[in-house]
Amino acid sequence: MQWLLALVGVMGVSASGPLMAATAVPALAIAFWRNALATMVLAPTAAVTRRDELAGIGRREWRVLVVASVALAAHFAAWTVSLKLTSVASATALVCLTAGWVVLISRLRGERVAGAVVAGLGVAFAGVLVISGVDTTVSAEAVVGDLLALVGGLFAAIYTIAGGEARRTLSTTTYTTVCYGLCAAILLAVCVVARQELSGYAPRSWLGLLAVTVCAQLLGHSVFNHLLATMSPTLVTLIILLEVPGAALLAAAFIGQSPPIGVYAGLTLIVAGLAVVVASRRPQQLPVEVAVD
Repeated sequence: MQWLLALVGVMGVSASGPLMAATAVPALAIAFWRNALATMVLAPTAAVTRRDELAGIGRREWRVLVVASVALAAHFAAWTVSLKLTSVASATALVCLTAGWVVLISRLRGERVAGAVVAGLGVAFAGVLVISGVDTTVSAEAVVGDLLALVGGLFAAIYTIAGGEARRTLSTTTYTTVCYGLCAAILLAVCVVARQELSGYAPRSWLGLLAVTVCAQLLGHSVFNHLLATMSPTLVTLIILLEVPGAALLAAAFIGQSPPIGVYAGLTLIVAGLAVVVASRRPQQLPVEVAVD
């Protein structure tokens, strides 16, 4: 049953990039709606089952929640825009460097890093250089998309670290409901300032938004957080890395995106390097909150 759930989770998050790339909705609006729709689904349950916990959130917890929400909004804004500029394969591989960014941030905070972790990071970032080098031959727009995907991964790491802090005292239901709600509010403000259309879409576009919300925001996120309670964090994090080849294959099959062969070489280096990073870290060093794409 665990492996069936893991398969569902991988398929859910892998479909996220191709679905967003194919949905004819402005990028920032996609980021807003996936969080807003997820909040609408989670809020009633949280209001009934976590009422006391919601009312008892303290000042320190609110500070952490705000940091996590701002980081999550920046992550979604950067990554969703990147999907409109570069290939799904490149954007997904680069944004999934979250685990690498977590290690680098932890090192800046004084944590010791094992030699194997450093080696894995070196391999992963070599993959970044390969993908970026290949995309310079495609277009300047693709390179901008690559940079945005990298920034999206950095903010996902900040969200993950802040989420680990918040989850010390808050349940998953409370944390995700508040975080998604605040994130949606921030992205709504960004959409208004940027004059992004938030309605008037074709029925097919609304179906795309619903599919993104169900696949990545609810199924992928919820399944992997459930598996953290029944599998080792190391194994779960390694399974999540399957999103990278999964997204590339789905993009090639369903939206006809077949980037240059060099992109797949870089993708392979990133997955291999991150696998070494995850496998070499102690369980307590791994995230207790799944960053969603």
